[in-house]
Amino acid sequence: MKRAVILINAYSQLKHSLNQSVRLKEELQKRGVKTEILHNDFFAAHTDGRGEIVNKLTGYDFCVYLDKDKYTSYLLEKAGMRLFNPHSAIEACDDKMTTFAILSQKGIPMPETLPGLLCYDPEMPVKKSALDIVEGTLGYPLVIKTCYGSLGAGVFKADCRAALEQKAEELKCLPHLFQKYIAASCGRDMRVIVIGGKCVAAMERKNKDDFRSNIELHGKGTKTDPPDEVKAMCIEAAKILGLDYCGIDVLFGEGGYLLCEVNSNAFFGGIESVTGIDVGGIYADYMYGKIYN
Repeated sequence: MKRAVILINAYSQLKHSLNQSVRLKEELQKRGVKTEILHNDFFAAHTDGRGEIVNKLTGYDFCVYLDKDKYTSYLLEKAGMRLFNPHSAIEACDDKMTTFAILSQKGIPMPETLPGLLCYDPEMPVKKSALDIVEGTLGYPLVIKTCYGSLGAGVFKADCRAALEQKAEELKCLPHLFQKYIAASCGRDMRVIVIGGKCVAAMERKNKDDFRSNIELHGKGTKTDPPDEVKAMCIEAAKILGLDYCGIDVLFGEGGYLLCEVNSNAFFGGIESVTGIDVGGIYADYMYGKIYN
């Protein structure tokens, strides 16, 4: 019997996350793969103290890993479990600064980005000299992001020095970054889904009330066919990061398109409804072919 498991976050009750797992289960079962959805709350893998990994997910042919717990993904993969996406790809995409670092010097156009200084003492003030460099390099407005976060959360815009100082102080003990603001793409971007090295669906997102275009923040999506240069950029980025599946956000820069973020567990419900493309089915076909063909 063909069997798969979909592992989702231990605490997640997000509607989008739950819908994603249900849709993938339905599509895999249509293809004859008995599929279970499990919350990652039972320590699916751990080290036994004798140099071995205990893997509780036995009897499955593969795992659709919809969590961002990099420790469990690492252990499961070391124990021989095939994950979609692989551990290294999940880890690379979960941390936005790591994503940019990996893609640097690879010919992928991206906004200029400075990593935030690491701070371990909440009593220490943010270094004014560091903020001098940030504003001198990026100008205003500029974008500040926490390195971990999705759905537009943890993304902020600073229009002046006072706003920069305030937000930098709030985020100083969290991994974060500073990024060039792309004015031409304010409230507008393109989400491209890449599966198995192919661009399978895309939508342009617009938000008239926020500089962030996310559907979850009331942005509106319309079906689009990306130009060849965008397709090539997204396919190359997914290849470099080792992704089976991802959603890539592309900005409209004055001098051309720029990669903004890569989401290894990008929700596809919104883009399916906008485009009419069966993204879940395409992903299920891809996984089936990788495992059984």
